[in-house]
Amino acid sequence: MLDFLFYYLIFYFNLSLPCQASTTTTWLAFLCQLVAVRKIRKLEFRIKRNEKKRVTTETEELVCRQRGDAEKPQLSKDGDIIIGGIWPFYSSWKDRVETYTDKPLPVECISLNFRGFQFAQAMVFAIEEINNSTELLPGISLGYKMYDTCGSIARSVKAALALTNGNEAVSASEALCNKPAQVQAIIGETSSTLCLAIAAVVGPFHISQVCKVSQIIIILVILVMFFLGSNFMFYPQISPYATCACLSDKSKYPSFLRTIPSDYYQSRALAQLVKHFGWTWVGAIRSNNDYGNKGMSTFTEAAQRLGICLEYSVAFFRTDPPNKIHMIINILKASTSKVIVAFVSDLDMDVLSHVLSSQNMTGYQWVGSESWMVDSKTAEMDKHHILDGAIGLSIPKAHVKGMREFILDIKPLNSSGNEIFTEFWETLLSCKFKQSASSAENEKQCTGHENLSGLQHSYTDMSLMPIFNNVYKGVYTVAHALHKIFDCNDTCNVYNVQLDPLRVRQYFKSCKTINFMTKEGDEVYFNEDGDPPAKYEIINWQPKENGVVDFVTVGLYDASLPADKQLSLQNKTLIWRQNSTQLPVSVCSEKCSPGTHKVLQKGKPVCCYDCIRCADGEISNTTDSVTCVQCPPESWSNDNRDMCVKKEAEFLSYEEMMGALLTAASLCGTCMTAVVAFIFFTYRKTPIVRANNSELSFLLLFSLTLCFLCSLTFMGRPSEWSCMLRHTAFGITFVLCMSCVLGKTVVVLMAFRASLPGSNVMKWFGPTQQRLSVLVFTLIQVVICVLWLKISPPFPFKNSKVVKDRIILECALGSAVGFCAVLGYIGFLALFCFVLAFLARKLPDNFNEAKFITFSMLIFCAVWLTFIPSYVSSPGKFSVAVEIFAILSSSFGLLICIFIPKCYIILLKPEKNTKPNMMGRESSQMS
Repeated sequence: MLDFLFYYLIFYFNLSLPCQASTTTTWLAFLCQLVAVRKIRKLEFRIKRNEKKRVTTETEELVCRQRGDAEKPQLSKDGDIIIGGIWPFYSSWKDRVETYTDKPLPVECISLNFRGFQFAQAMVFAIEEINNSTELLPGISLGYKMYDTCGSIARSVKAALALTNGNEAVSASEALCNKPAQVQAIIGETSSTLCLAIAAVVGPFHISQVCKVSQIIIILVILVMFFLGSNFMFYPQISPYATCACLSDKSKYPSFLRTIPSDYYQSRALAQLVKHFGWTWVGAIRSNNDYGNKGMSTFTEAAQRLGICLEYSVAFFRTDPPNKIHMIINILKASTSKVIVAFVSDLDMDVLSHVLSSQNMTGYQWVGSESWMVDSKTAEMDKHHILDGAIGLSIPKAHVKGMREFILDIKPLNSSGNEIFTEFWETLLSCKFKQSASSAENEKQCTGHENLSGLQHSYTDMSLMPIFNNVYKGVYTVAHALHKIFDCNDTCNVYNVQLDPLRVRQYFKSCKTINFMTKEGDEVYFNEDGDPPAKYEIINWQPKENGVVDFVTVGLYDASLPADKQLSLQNKTLIWRQNSTQLPVSVCSEKCSPGTHKVLQKGKPVCCYDCIRCADGEISNTTDSVTCVQCPPESWSNDNRDMCVKKEAEFLSYEEMMGALLTAASLCGTCMTAVVAFIFFTYRKTPIVRANNSELSFLLLFSLTLCFLCSLTFMGRPSEWSCMLRHTAFGITFVLCMSCVLGKTVVVLMAFRASLPGSNVMKWFGPTQQRLSVLVFTLIQVVICVLWLKISPPFPFKNSKVVKDRIILECALGSAVGFCAVLGYIGFLALFCFVLAFLARKLPDNFNEAKFITFSMLIFCAVWLTFIPSYVSSPGKFSVAVEIFAILSSSFGLLICIFIPKCYIILLKPEKNTKPNMMGRESSQMS
C-alpha cells in the first residue's frame, strides 16, 4: 500500500528523479533539489509564525525563485496555448576545466547546426497552418517557445524546466505558487540521449530501490506539497527523431511519444539486410550515446540469431579527442571484415567521414542507420567518396505541401529579433551585418533581404523532409488532442485555455489514443508504447557523373508484415563500394560445401571455422552444415560425401575371377575323381584294385566327388536353403569320406593281422562290417546336422560391420555349437584315421596303402588347422573362399595321395600290377 501511494504521488506531481537512484543519499539529495526547483511556499503555520516574529514588510513576503541563470528561448511567439520546442541550434560546446572554486559559467555553444533551424521552421510551419485553419482549434491561437540544447544534457534539462516552470520570480501572494504550466506539450529533441533526460524531467519517474524510511520521508513532503496546492503535472513530449528503443519503456517514460519508429525495429531490419546479402563477418561502429549503444545492442542480439558475427564493435562521440578516433581507424585497418555497420548519428558521422577521408579509407562497404543515410551534409563531406555504395535504412520519403517554401522563407526568424538570427544569417551567407576594422576586405555586408534561391547549402537541402514531416505530425497530434479536450466543432467550448491537472491527464490520454489523417493522406497513431508503425526505405548511395550522391530507394522494410515478407528489394542495379556492381563478400570463413561440416576455430567467433570432410558413412547435403549425418545401415556415403548410396551387396559369385577359379577347381576335382573311378572300374579285376578293397575305394571316390561338388553350394547369393545345404552337405560328405578312409586303414591293419598264423580277425571286419562302420559313422554326423538344423539352423545374413562400405551377404551359423560339433566330429575321425595309418605305415607289404593314407591325412589335418585362423581373419567373401579352398585342398590331397599312385601303377607300370607283386617283399627277395 505504501509503495502504491508513493508511485501515485510521484506520477501525479511529475517529479524528476534519477532513473538509477537506489540509495537513501540519492533520494535525500533529490529532496534538496526539489525544494530548489519547485516553487513551494512555506507551510501556512510557518508563515504565520514568521509574521509574528518579523516586523518589516520585506520579510513578510516569501519569493519563489529559480536557482541559477535564467534560460531564454531562442525563438518564441505568444498565443493562447504555448507549445514548447527543444532543438539543437548548435551542434557542440566548448570544453572547459572547472576549478570548483567559483560558480561554473553557462555552457558556451559553438558550431551552428542548420538542421536545428530546419526543425524549428517545420514546427513553426505546422503551428501557423493550424492557426490559419478554421477546422482545427477554431478561435484558439497556438504560440511557441523554442530552446537550444547544443547537444548538451545539462542544457536539455534546463530547457525542459524552463518550459514547464518559467524563469520569473513569483511571490507567495500570487496564487500560492500554483501558476499554470508554461507549455502544454514539448516537441523535440532529436537526440535519444537528450530525450531520455527531458522525459525524466517532464514525465513521472520510476523508483527502483528505496528504503522504506526514505519513501516515508518523500511521501510526507509530497503530501505537504499536495495540501498546499501545486501545479505539478506531467507534459507530453513528442520527438520526431529520437529512435532509442529504451524510450518505449512506459514504466520509466510514460509521457514520451514519438513520430519516428523505434530502433527496436531498425536494428532488426539492419540485421536482416546484412543477412540478405550473405555478410556474416562485419564490423560495427556506434555513437557513444543512448542512440548508438542501445541500437547496436539490439542489432548484435538480432545478428547473433541470424548467424552474423561482429569482428569488432567500437564507440565514439564527436567531441572525443583525436587520438581515440585514430585508434578506431587503426582497428578498421587491422580488421579482415569488409562490411561496416555504422549506427551513428548524423553529427558523429560527419566527424567520422572527415577522418576517413583524410586517411583515404576506401574499400569498405558501409551499412547505415536512418540517422545519416539520407543526410546530404554527410555525403557532401565525403570528399574521397569513402561512403559511395553505402546501403541502409531511411524513413519513407514524404512531402508536405508548402513546407519547403516556408523553411526557405526565413523572414519569421528575422522578425523575431533574436540574436541567433544574426549569427544564422551571417554563417549561411558568409557575410557580416556590421563591418569592423578587423573584417576582411573582401567580406560582403549582410542586408537581411538576400535571396536564398539557387544557394547550395545544407540549410536549403531538403533530404530530411521525412523528419520535418515527423515534426509536422507531432504538432498536429497536440492540436488534435486539444481539439478533442476542448470539444471543438465550429468553435471551441472553452472558458479557460489553461488545463487543470485532471484535464491534463485527459489531454495526455487523448494524445496517446489519437488517430487522424494528415492533409497528405498519412495516418497518424501510436501503439501502447507510444511508437508509430515501423516502415523503412532501403537506400543505396549511387554517385552521379558530377560526383553528387543520389539516394536511391531500392527496397522497403515493413515490420507489420510476416517475418519472411518484411524485407523486400526491388529489381534495381545496386552500386557497391568503389562504384562496383559486384556484391562484396565479407565472411570470416568461406562457406562449407556439401560433403563437409563446420568445425569452429578455437578462441574465435562462431563465424570462423574450418571445413572438415565428412567421415566415411556420413554425409552433408547442405551448404554450411554444422554436422554430418550418418547414412542408414544399408547405405553408404559416395565419394563426394554429399549423398547416401545403397551399399553394394558382396558375395562370392560365379562371375568374378576368384569364384570362376574356385568353380573351375571344383569341377576339375570332380572330373579327376570321375576319371579315377573310371580307371578303377576298368581295371577292377586287377590285383592292385582288388588288394585295396575296391568297394571302399569306389565309395571313397563317390564321397570325394560329393566333396568337390559341395564346394559349389558356397558360391552365389546366400539364401535360406543354400545356407542350410552348404554346411550340412559339407559335414556329411566329409564324414563319409573320412569313414571310408578309416575303413581302408582298418582293413590294412586287419589284413596284416590276418596274415599271421592262426588269425581269423578278418571275419570280424569283412565287407559287411566295413559297410556298417561307414554307415554308423555317417549317421552320427547326420544326427548332429539334423539337431543343428532343428535347433538353430544357418540363415542368410547381411553383414555391414566387417566392411563399412559394402554389405557382405553371408550365411550366419545360427548355432556356433552345431558348427563346432560338425567340424569337431570330422576332425576326430581325421585324427583317429591319421593315428591308425601312422601306426600301419611300416607294415610289411609291397604296396602298403597305409603310407599314402598317412600322408593324405597329414595334408588334410594341416589344411584344416590353417583354415581356422584364415577363416576368422578373412573379411567378407574371402572367408567363404578360404572355406572352399580348404574343402578343395583336402579333397585333392585325399584324391592325389590315395589314388594317383595306384593309377600310376595301373596305367604306366602294369608289370607291377600282378598278384605276386602284391604279396610280401620277402618272397621276391628269396627268389
